[in-house]
Amino acid sequence: MIAYFGYGSNINLTSLRSKGVEPIVSMRAVLREWKLQFNVKHWFRHEGGVGNIQPSSDPRDVVEGLLHFFPDEQLKDLDSMESYGFGYDRITVPLETGEGVSSAFAYVGLPEFLDDSCLPSRRYLNIIIRGAETAGLSEKYIDKLRGHPVHVPDEYPLFEYPPDNGILYTAQTLAQHQNLTALAEAVFDMQDADSRLLCLLDLFGGKDMTLFHVRRHDTSSGNETMNDILKGNISVGAQKYINAYLHEYTREFRYVGRFKPVI
Repeated sequence: MIAYFGYGSNINLTSLRSKGVEPIVSMRAVLREWKLQFNVKHWFRHEGGVGNIQPSSDPRDVVEGLLHFFPDEQLKDLDSMESYGFGYDRITVPLETGEGVSSAFAYVGLPEFLDDSCLPSRRYLNIIIRGAETAGLSEKYIDKLRGHPVHVPDEYPLFEYPPDNGILYTAQTLAQHQNLTALAEAVFDMQDADSRLLCLLDLFGGKDMTLFHVRRHDTSSGNETMNDILKGNISVGAQKYINAYLHEYTREFRYVGRFKPVI
C-alpha cells in the first residue's frame, strides 16, 4: 500500500482519476512549515506553472491536501503522470491527519525546473479549488487559493490543419510508433523535440491524447467520451484548451498526418 500526499490538482479526485489512479481511501492532511508554490514550469507555455511545495521558516505556513492510499502497482502510473525524475522528485513528508501524525511521499519540483515568475493557469487553479472545496479543506486556505493571481496565456487562433499529406493513422497503426502521438485528429512526431519533452514519449507515445486533455480541463465531469468530442458535446473551454494544445504541439513537435478516431 502506497501513502501519497496530494496538494495540487491531485486533491481533486476527478483530476486524479483522469490520470488512471484510483485511491482506496483519501483523508485530509496538513503539512506544517511548508508552503505551496506554483513554480514548476510546465512543458507547454499556455499552462503556466504547476504545483510545488517548499520548506518555510514561517511556522504559520501550511500546505493542506489529501493523504491518498492506493495499491503499489499504481505508483508507476502516477510517477509517469507526475513526471517523476524529469520535473519532480519524490520525498517523504510528515503529516497531520484526523487520525494523528503520519507520513507519506510527495512530489517536489527539481531545482532545474523551478521558475519563481510562473503563475498557475486559471484551469489548473480551478481544479485545485474545486478539489479543496469537495475535500473540506479550511476556508482560510481555500480563500488564499481563490485570491491567487493566474497566468494569462496567449490568445490562439483557430488551428488550421496543414495540407493533407495522405498519411492516415488508426489506433492500431499509431500504437506501433512510440514516437507518435495524436490530438484532435492530427498526428505529431515527438522524437526530435527538445530534450525536456522526451519524457512525454512514454506518456503520449502511440496514443491519441484528445480525451485525456478534455478530461484534464476544469469543466470536465470526468465522464466525457470520444463520441462527445466528435459530436462537439464538450465545453467551449475544453474546445479552446484542445485548440491551444494543437498550436503548442505544432510548435514543439512535427506534424506528420491525420488520425481516424474510433467511437
